[in-house]
Amino acid sequence: MAQKNDKYTYRVTWSDDDNEYVGLCAEFPSLSWLAETPEKALRGIRKIVAEVVFDMNKNNEIIPEPISCKSYSGKFMVRIPPEVHRKLAIQAAESGVSLNRIASSKLSQ
Repeated sequence: MAQKNDKYTYRVTWSDDDNEYVGLCAEFPSLSWLAETPEKALRGIRKIVAEVVFDMNKNNEIIPEPISCKSYSGKFMVRIPPEVHRKLAIQAAESGVSLNRIASSKLSQ
């Protein structure tokens, strides 16, 4: 029942607790699927997401928008301790770049 145009964000990882692979979907954090191979875990989580989306449609519920389809401004505010702000400002000045460039560089690492 997995959708052909499924644009959700999936991840498959190993679970030591379950001794199996677990398939996850970022847009539906309460869902998961355990399987003995990564491929089966991905197929399983995609199937369960498709079933949940189908049920949500049927019940006129709001369906999460895929992260890949969202538009982002590139701006967000983050609060940091004043001493960290000062340290970053000094690094930026010494490097001859903006504070924004320093912060962006550190966040992308």
